[in-house]
Amino acid sequence: MPRTTRDPPVNRLIAALPPKDSRQLLQDCEQVHLKFADILCEPGTPARHVYFPLDSIVSLIIPVAGHSGLEVGLVGNEGLLGIPVMLGVDVWPLRAVVQGAGPAWCMPATAFRRALDRSVALQRRLDRYVYTSMRQLAQSAACARFHVVEARLARWLLMSQDRAHSEAFDITQEFLANMLGVRRVGVTEAASLLQRRKLIAYRRGHITVLDRDGLEAASCGCYLLDKEVYERVLG
Repeated sequence: MPRTTRDPPVNRLIAALPPKDSRQLLQDCEQVHLKFADILCEPGTPARHVYFPLDSIVSLIIPVAGHSGLEVGLVGNEGLLGIPVMLGVDVWPLRAVVQGAGPAWCMPATAFRRALDRSVALQRRLDRYVYTSMRQLAQSAACARFHVVEARLARWLLMSQDRAHSEAFDITQEFLANMLGVRRVGVTEAASLLQRRKLIAYRRGHITVLDRDGLEAASCGCYLLDKEVYERVLG
């Protein structure tokens, strides 16, 4: 059987820029490999670099006293880790943890600010991205408050699959529990329900999406709302 080839990974924000702007931006970038569970930043620490994920995924987590924290956003190749720098703030407000290992463009914060000053196209693109990120943060807060764990897990798996560009990815129960802000038993029950419906296969920290359409039906409406907003605003 012939081997299938795959197009090189791209960051959608960079790919949408005019060729001259994207070339200038990438001149100051270094491609790095983000490792699973690496912490890229903590709240209150200096923002010295920004990241444009390619085939990697970064979880944005708000620490909560007495708890492991709660995930409020995901960043994959549709976005960047660096909104505070763009807004002129030199410290991070959230913890950023690598959820999916893979490559990313890394850029010094000073070079990123220079790129913003010289590229109107980059400014406009990132202004729109800030809007979609704010919308996602608000949607995540509402989702955590009002929707059941099974639907939230389905939404989270769909969001992760979109960014992993694969039907299968590794994730532990403990990590899932921290991301969803529930106990491990809650994750076990929700994953078992999805598995009994043959929507996913879950074993020893490895998840495979078996039925994408079924998983979308099982998720809350927040997933499609986030996706629609991104496509409408950023295309």
